[in-house]
Amino acid sequence: MKYRKLGNTGIEVSEIGFGTWGLGGNSYGTVDDNVSKAALRFAFDSGITFYDTSDLYGNGHSEEVLGDALHDVRDKIIISTKVGLLPHTGFDMPCDFSPAYIRQGLDASLRRLRSDYIDIYLLHSPTIGMLREDSAIVATLQDLKEAGKIRAYGISARSPDDCLASIQEFDFKIVQVNFNMIDQRAIENGLFDLAFEKKIGVIARTPLCFGYLTGKLHGNEVFEGIDHRANWPVEQLQRWAKAPDLFSFLNQGRNRTPTQLALRFCLDHKSASTVIPGMMNCNEVRENILASSLEALNAEEVARVKLIYESNLFYDKTAKQGR
Repeated sequence: MKYRKLGNTGIEVSEIGFGTWGLGGNSYGTVDDNVSKAALRFAFDSGITFYDTSDLYGNGHSEEVLGDALHDVRDKIIISTKVGLLPHTGFDMPCDFSPAYIRQGLDASLRRLRSDYIDIYLLHSPTIGMLREDSAIVATLQDLKEAGKIRAYGISARSPDDCLASIQEFDFKIVQVNFNMIDQRAIENGLFDLAFEKKIGVIARTPLCFGYLTGKLHGNEVFEGIDHRANWPVEQLQRWAKAPDLFSFLNQGRNRTPTQLALRFCLDHKSASTVIPGMMNCNEVRENILASSLEALNAEEVARVKLIYESNLFYDKTAKQGR
């Protein structure tokens, strides 16, 4: 495992991080907590030091599982959690970023994580309008940092454009953003260039596009339990499911899986501090961590990925309408 600086925060993270959204049990189907804890422990033993969670995931259950699995090595890992996004189904995103809620949310997260501090505290999907209208939001985070309850703070933004604005208008030092082979908006809008220039820590989320870049999904799945992917129209899921075939030629003669190609693509962008694929079991951890040791994509391969991205419509902007 290789490690990178998280911008200029003074925090170092494993370049493959552990995304724990699925461990909550209410977004990627049902889970077995023992399997989840084994995966977390195997990840730590394999060199992963960065763990991303939220009080939303399983209404705090993801934090509890993480805390139970790794509390005895707390001083050896970096934990990022989030606050403000309230439980919901579908695409409506109710939230509460009042100072009282942020403070209460932090205390609850600390209890579940079995820790007395959070390394990175992220606002979970506020709109930029919310930040503009209420200066107390960022001020509260700064107060918590000065009190020693968090080491650093930032934003898990709704879009790359929101990430850009959060840096330009509010001087956030850490941003979490969607980025993968079929979603390169963070490059297109100049976010990655600005982050590199200003030494902003960038956490790349959805590197596998909800699992569709693994090549293991066909787009016609009937998801078990509560799974957020069931909110999307079948046409959109099939659009994502077809994507890996377009990139398969890049793996010909190479010993890497579609998953590892997708992760390697993200890692090869100098602005990315860490990439956080979701992992549900030890086998997924094992496959993902190997991407850190693989050879970087060459310039021609990167150009081919860009051309495929620009030549295809991977996301229908109307997919969320009426759902």
